Amino acid sequence: MKKLILSLSIVSLSTFAFAQKSEVAEAKKSWDLFQAMNQTQNLKRNLENLNKGLGHTDLAIANEKTKNTVEPWALRASMASAIALIDTVDVANSTAKQKIAEEAIAKATELDKKGEQKDNITNAKINITNAIQGRGIRAYNKKDFATAYQIFTEITEKNPSDTSMYLNAGVAAKQAGNYAGAVKNFKKVAEFGVPESKNLLLEAINIQLVNLKDTTAALASIDQALTKYQDDPDFVGTQTDIYIVRGEIEKSQASLGKLVAKDPNKAIYHFLLGETYYKQALAVQNERQKVDAKKVKEYNALTAKMTALIDKSLPYYKKAQELDPKATHTLEALKQIYAFKNDTKSYEETKKLLDALQKK
Repeated sequence: MKKLILSLSIVSLSTFAFAQKSEVAEAKKSWDLFQAMNQTQNLKRNLENLNKGLGHTDLAIANEKTKNTVEPWALRASMASAIALIDTVDVANSTAKQKIAEEAIAKATELDKKGEQKDNITNAKINITNAIQGRGIRAYNKKDFATAYQIFTEITEKNPSDTSMYLNAGVAAKQAGNYAGAVKNFKKVAEFGVPESKNLLLEAINIQLVNLKDTTAALASIDQALTKYQDDPDFVGTQTDIYIVRGEIEKSQASLGKLVAKDPNKAIYHFLLGETYYKQALAVQNERQKVDAKKVKEYNALTAKMTALIDKSLPYYKKAQELDPKATHTLEALKQIYAFKNDTKSYEETKKLLDALQKK
């Protein structure tokens, strides 16, 4: 009797082990079917097939005989990641399957000592990346910019070298009103030295100025930018404008003076020096407009101050125009100054030059 019982136990264990191996085979069958038919089947049928296969891996990884073999884990990663990718309707299901796939990828990678499942593991990782990216794009298209930002940020955390996702995160953040997030991501893209780096840094600085109204942060960003784009007129020009707004004219003029000494034939530096005086003059003009017309003495004092600043700006604009005769911004400034000074001859000559350039 004991011998009979022992024989039955052996048969039972053998059958059970075979059953678990068949779970792997059934899972593989579901995966192979999906690969062959996914283009011709609708989403519902594809999800049913993949979920069925995933169910077989549930049993396979729960069994002592197969839980530490790489194939069921690789199949699990493949099918779960595929569901995460193709289920564009149920975000919760897609996200849940992504988590299952990530856990399976980690286990499959650990077990795949010979690299037999390397391609399948890699493809599963790509599926996850594309699934997350797809969710981000769909959220963005629905104008759910905050969610899109979170999703694109998730991708950058998984793949810190994906410049396009940092850019997407920056754009989504700006649209969501998360200006600090936009600045952070635009700067991050610029760190990679992409062709758009300079423009992205300028955009980040503009956000700091316009949206965050933080001139200190903007100046710090400009200083960082100038270490890479040394003496670049766009950054220097923005720096000049900030100094003027902050009333730190001497800092601006000192900085520009050094640049002129270094490169006296660069028209833009002379133009910006002119701006440091002319914009002060405009500020005085605004102040004068608020003065009661009856306060003649005060009005005349402001007029004299404004005129003196304009006179100081004129030589710099003239020098800039001499060095770069086709610079419309310089001609525009000169035209305004000549109009203020009632210098009709110079005004008409400048206007003629400007009109000729604009016709081209």
